[in-house]
Amino acid sequence: MATQTAVFSRRAAPATSGVMLPAFTLWWREVVRFYRQKARVVGVLASPLVFWVVIGSGFGTSFRSGGGQGQQHYMDYFYPGALIMIVLFTSIFTMMSVIEDRKEGFLLSVLVAPVPRSAIVLGKVLGGTTLSAIQGMIFLIFAPFADAHLELLQIFLIAIVVFLISFALTALGFAIAWPMDSTQAFHGIINLFLIPLWLLSGALFPMTGASGWIRAVMYVNPLTYGVEALRALLYPGMESPFPLASSMATLILFSLVMFGLAFLVANRRSRSSIG
Repeated sequence: MATQTAVFSRRAAPATSGVMLPAFTLWWREVVRFYRQKARVVGVLASPLVFWVVIGSGFGTSFRSGGGQGQQHYMDYFYPGALIMIVLFTSIFTMMSVIEDRKEGFLLSVLVAPVPRSAIVLGKVLGGTTLSAIQGMIFLIFAPFADAHLELLQIFLIAIVVFLISFALTALGFAIAWPMDSTQAFHGIINLFLIPLWLLSGALFPMTGASGWIRAVMYVNPLTYGVEALRALLYPGMESPFPLASSMATLILFSLVMFGLAFLVANRRSRSSIG
């Protein structure tokens, strides 16, 4: 019996390391690669900050959202949407590396190596998720300027929400980038699909008062639940159309579905390439 247990342990250990070691290597490569590109890091943080300040100041007191704490300045309302924008931009920019890796031949060398496809997907997605989550959490330093005074528990829950949104968006970006050979086509998909996904998430305007079909799209948009979860955590007294628990459950489901999609797309492409 002891001999059988030892044999099983020797077989199980390489199987585990066969996934985790390549995934860790790809994860670390994404992190190092991103932060070596200083202009990209600055752009990811600066663009949403400019949007938040300019748009928030532009609307100012002309837009007011009601709630348990009374009327809210538009800069406060727009703050969770600006945070989501940072996460979206970082997730998309990091997954452009999939196309760049294919052009440079790195992706081909990974595909022909004895590495499970799950390790490739996991490493790339976790790398982008880490970067997105870090960039999003850095933006919390501006929370006091948005009249959000956070306690430790709020920061912890916000970190979970940001991680789930980052993971889902990065997996979605991976699924979009994997079959593409052109960064221009990738940008076209972003402008056509992902930016409207953010615009119709409640980041710029609330569901109340929106047209019927717009409101219906916002209800089925998973990013809406991320924005509302952040808003509920940043401003606990404000009214929210969704309970926090249901918003987080939706984000978990969204993350799992997107990761499954990324894995299926990568597996299908690899099989067709080999065949």
